[in-house]
Amino acid sequence: MSSWRVDRRSLRVRLLAWLSGIALVVTGMTWLLHGILLNDLARDFLGARLEREAAHAIEQLRREERGIAGVLESASRGFQVFHHLYVLRLGDELSASDPHWQAALEPLLETSTRRLVEVREDGQHLLVHRQAFMLDGEPGVLLIGEDFSQVEAGLHRLHWWVGGIAAAVLVMLVALNLLAVNRGLIPLTRLRDQLGELRRGERERLSPDVPSELDGLVVQLNHFMDEIDARLQRSRDSVANLSHALKTPLAAVTQVLRGARPIDDTRRRRMVERLEAVHGQLDAELRRARIAGPQAGQMAELRRDGTRLVEMFRTLYPDTRFDLHLPAQRDLRVPIESQDLSEMLGIVLDNAGKWAAGEVHCRLCLAQGLTLRVEDDGPGVAEADLARLGQRGTRLDERRPGYGLGLSILHQLLARYAGRVDFAPSPLGGLRVTIRVPLEASRP
Repeated sequence: MSSWRVDRRSLRVRLLAWLSGIALVVTGMTWLLHGILLNDLARDFLGARLEREAAHAIEQLRREERGIAGVLESASRGFQVFHHLYVLRLGDELSASDPHWQAALEPLLETSTRRLVEVREDGQHLLVHRQAFMLDGEPGVLLIGEDFSQVEAGLHRLHWWVGGIAAAVLVMLVALNLLAVNRGLIPLTRLRDQLGELRRGERERLSPDVPSELDGLVVQLNHFMDEIDARLQRSRDSVANLSHALKTPLAAVTQVLRGARPIDDTRRRRMVERLEAVHGQLDAELRRARIAGPQAGQMAELRRDGTRLVEMFRTLYPDTRFDLHLPAQRDLRVPIESQDLSEMLGIVLDNAGKWAAGEVHCRLCLAQGLTLRVEDDGPGVAEADLARLGQRGTRLDERRPGYGLGLSILHQLLARYAGRVDFAPSPLGGLRVTIRVPLEASRP
């Protein structure tokens, strides 16, 4: 029995259930409406025919030149020829083709205001047309009816034949739905196979040759795999950089510590410098490894993160005044990973705090993108040296501690977000650093 178990989570089962249910409802409603409309159509058709026959009969009565008795006798013979039931009242005289129906239909001569009436009596169903007229100054009423039961029986048989045909059409629709669903799900089956090939290493990326509804999914999965490859490459590069950068200083320090020569102040200072360089290299590689990039799918809150960073640097540089200017918008969330935003802003705030004489201004602006502008009142940088800022390991002044890696990391970080950084002299006298990040390009 387990082989017949229906997987309710299956997309195929859900589509078939919905499509079959819709087909059943549409077919059933069509069949019901067919029965109603067919009955109304037959009723209107017979009613119109009875009305024409009544008008014809009344016209024939007007052309007769005999008395009322002769008219009634003639009408009786005419109605019998038509095989219709009639009741005729002309003045005070009453005539009917069937005495039984005369008693049943007589109330319609007085009370009915409708021209077409349905009468059910003794299991029979009559459709009766009532026509009032004047003949030689005498008021008259003609009731002419036809047995509707036989017509209903024929309609009933036709309706069930149509129902059988509708059931066959429904089965065909379900079969076509099954075929359409199976054909429509082929791209998903191919995508599943591609994912299996990807897992087994038989392909590197998913094929973009998919239905348009799956474009976003395939693009996101390929971006995700690109991000994994980029992180793996960054990890490998970091390990290679660390291996290359640490091998020589660690070997030198080990040699000094194992040697028999006494360690004087000069050698101790060199050892400390080399260990500090190792520490700086480790810190820089760890900071690079923390870069998430736009594919992380996270949001940063400018007011919260900017205020927290500025407060931290006010503590680190108590003699420097840090001013923070934020946009007036209420929603200051941007599609940048929070740690990445802190790294961008932290690098330039740290440099500004090191070199500022007493003021650092930080302005964040949201227009067609995110703009971060940091200015200080320090000594600044010569115009000829501005282009060298951000080059790996470049330090234009050795009077402040550092390793010349911060702005290099900033360049790498902005490259992930399709952003850029510009350096220019500040009106305060120091350096102005402007970071621009196009937010649309940052979205995953």
